[in-house]
Amino acid sequence: MVLSFAIPGSDALNFNAPHQQAQFTGKENSGRMKALVKNLLNSLRDLAPIVVVIFFFQFFVLQQPIPNVLDLLLGTLFVVLGLTLFIQGLEWGLFPIGESLAYAFARKGSLFWLLVFAFCLGFSTTVAEPALIAVAAEASQVASLGGMIAGTEQAMSSYAFGLRITVAFSVGLALVIGVMRILKGWPIHLLIIGGYVLVVLVTLIAPQEIIGIAYDSGGVTTSTITVPLVTALGIGLASAIAGRNPMVDGFGLIALASLTPMIFVMIYGILLNAFGSGVV
Repeated sequence: MVLSFAIPGSDALNFNAPHQQAQFTGKENSGRMKALVKNLLNSLRDLAPIVVVIFFFQFFVLQQPIPNVLDLLLGTLFVVLGLTLFIQGLEWGLFPIGESLAYAFARKGSLFWLLVFAFCLGFSTTVAEPALIAVAAEASQVASLGGMIAGTEQAMSSYAFGLRITVAFSVGLALVIGVMRILKGWPIHLLIIGGYVLVVLVTLIAPQEIIGIAYDSGGVTTSTITVPLVTALGIGLASAIAGRNPMVDGFGLIALASLTPMIFVMIYGILLNAFGSGVV
């Protein structure tokens, strides 16, 4: 199936043009260093309230000295540097490449490949999401201690892997729905309302042990890796399609990506409870 897109200024878009390759002059490098320093100062400003809260409760409420001061200072330094580099990486790398890929697929005009790309992007970024890996591993340990799954390493690994794949699949499907929404101009609020109605209905029949994990899965999917690329995809695609407003149509993919994991993880729990070797 081929879908034609009308892209504003498409004649000026040439992704193989030499001037669009990563060749930076001394002036550009200087500008990038200034941007890096600015982000560093912004990171210090953003983390300052957290440090103030910790010091206030430690000294004035608990009235105790801070343990491992050196480790705390070193850890704070790493957080500041990591946050700075992460934000700079988004601005230099992930946002531009996400938007350029959206433009490129819109120019290609193939609905099939656009949807395949959206699903693969959602699936791959979610599988690699550190927050999801951590939550899945923790959930498998708690499930094992609670007798919900066998206490073997294989059982816990299988449970965590199944949870990750389920969440990744649901995010990929959410991006497919989100891309179709951008193309068709569907109202985002109707999709969200319908989705949460489905969440409530599935909650009524889901095992109690999986509900909390399912709800938390909706949050951990929208973290460091997934959000930048998904946001860039939505904005880039909405900017490339004639008649679409990036502010109105470009956002909303993250909301869908947070919604679908709750539904699918509860279904995962229902299937494990029905066909697994034991309860969830």
